[in-house]
Amino acid sequence: MPQSVRLEKAATVETPISTAYVPSSSVQPLREAHKQEVLAFLLPLSVDTIVLWGLICDNGMESPLNRGTLYACRDAEGRLEGVALIGHAMVVEARTERACAAFARLARDARAHIILGVTEKVENFWSHYEQGGQQPRRFCSELLLEQRWPIEISTEPAPLRLATVDDLEELAAINAAMACDESGVNPLEVDPEGFRARLARRIEMGRIWVWVESGRLIFKADVMAEAPGYIYLEGVYVSPGARRQGCGLRAMSQLSSVLLARTETLCLLVNEQNKDAQAFFFKAGYKLRSRYDTIFLQPRAGETN
Repeated sequence: MPQSVRLEKAATVETPISTAYVPSSSVQPLREAHKQEVLAFLLPLSVDTIVLWGLICDNGMESPLNRGTLYACRDAEGRLEGVALIGHAMVVEARTERACAAFARLARDARAHIILGVTEKVENFWSHYEQGGQQPRRFCSELLLEQRWPIEISTEPAPLRLATVDDLEELAAINAAMACDESGVNPLEVDPEGFRARLARRIEMGRIWVWVESGRLIFKADVMAEAPGYIYLEGVYVSPGARRQGCGLRAMSQLSSVLLARTETLCLLVNEQNKDAQAFFFKAGYKLRSRYDTIFLQPRAGETN
């Protein structure tokens, strides 16, 4: 079913009477003191919860680097029913309908750029959020792919290395172009200082792998989040001049060999319309795990993304 049709259908779903009222006291910002409770709630990890886990472990519960606020929804006994990041991105892990509805109502007042998650969860969240929330600007369906041992090791390993600050400008240009292709917004135009700062921090954390040869970048890939048993990749890029020559597969083989030595699963998202990228990752040994939806939101009047 086309995504726009699915979302129209989801938007007509009526909220059950039992979830129509959620006391405001049930949703509260999370503090640093809640960190271990929240991490325990997110277990067992899934790809949905890896993003939240990674942000919490990298930045803490209260940090501008999260680009939003972490909230908890609790039941009458104070037990967690859901955890959500509400801000530039909205990522929701709600274990009850009540929690999903509560987060959606709270999120209507946020200045958000993107909602993402497993298709069914996004559709449910959207059914509560759509009336009174920001309008959609672009819909994307994505495939969640994953790779585990055993993998095929290339006989000619690619000379990968961790990126350094010397690579920053070239990486910023590539990442910005990839983000613009996906979202329609170039982060170097709307938030150049913040975008470079976040990328520099990722480099400092040893999260970007590159293959540079004779001063030319051949391949790059970013570790967006790392959690027990999972590493989430994004921004996988092969230089146009090096495509269809086996360079990308060599690099992915080498990267997988390095990363799977310290985790069980590598995962990434690829746009459902990007058949070339899908073919590349399938050839590299990735398998389909599930489907994701991403909704890019229209800025409110006077705002930019």
